Amino acid sequence: MEATLTHSIAAATTLGPVRLTVADLARSHSFYEEVLGLHATELDRDAVTLGSAPNGSSPLVELRADASASPLDRRAPGLYHLAIRVPSRADLGQALLRLARSRWPLDGASDHLVSEALYLSDPDGNGIEIYRDRPREQWRYDNGALQMSTLPLDLHAIVAETAGAGPALDLGTEPQIEDTVPAATTIGHVHLQVADLRESEAFYAGVLGFDVVVRGYPGALFVSAGGYHHHLGLNTWHSAGAEPAALGAVGLRSYDVILPGQSELDQVLERVGAAGLPLIHGPGEPACVLPEAAFGVRDPSGNLVVLRCS
Repeated sequence: MEATLTHSIAAATTLGPVRLTVADLARSHSFYEEVLGLHATELDRDAVTLGSAPNGSSPLVELRADASASPLDRRAPGLYHLAIRVPSRADLGQALLRLARSRWPLDGASDHLVSEALYLSDPDGNGIEIYRDRPREQWRYDNGALQMSTLPLDLHAIVAETAGAGPALDLGTEPQIEDTVPAATTIGHVHLQVADLRESEAFYAGVLGFDVVVRGYPGALFVSAGGYHHHLGLNTWHSAGAEPAALGAVGLRSYDVILPGQSELDQVLERVGAAGLPLIHGPGEPACVLPEAAFGVRDPSGNLVVLRCS
């Protein structure tokens, strides 16, 4: 498969829910609600769907329990992190306060020029980013290339954005902490571990039609629709040449790419068919049950992409 881009995916394309296999549903449910501030919208014995509050207009994360699933393999292709985008810097400060209240450790915190981000892991080790975008008019370009970086993030300044909070976490103040994320919270992007960057570019750019935005990170590639900084990150930092994780293992089950209409979805499906890639529809494989009117296709590293329209 050659990485030849002939058609760009629709500019209004977005990402939908990320589906994970977890070892202990009660433990993960508690984490995603109490630590992250998501809201359970559907719950049964083996699965929970979580969205934003108060009404959870769109699902963000779907968890399915499998106590017998093999543990997360950090070196296999799969999820590097799912990225929950909050509307404002103050909302990012609230996310940080919830983490501090729960004493949940950060894995990192970075200023990426286009965004500001907190990094952590869920109880199974799945990576999570919580971030806010800077306004697009503040994004920087060099000869047409979007500039991104990884700089230290001033956590005290982030907390100071929250209403009623002092300028630091340790001043003895009692800031008001919101228990849930805002209703406008979305899945902003998904960052994947892949086995081969060239093959991944051929699939995500050449077949699905995402535009390559940033190549400046060694071993990584960032693609998007509509000029966004990235809807998908792809890296081989731990997974170069690795085989896919065992089917049903703890970790990524699938994630949604949502096209703005049926005609835009049909164009992507046509390209998938022309590339000779098998589509999953309906009940699909034992590891996945697809939403109605959705189609699944696996990338070259075995990650399952669910294609549907809004």
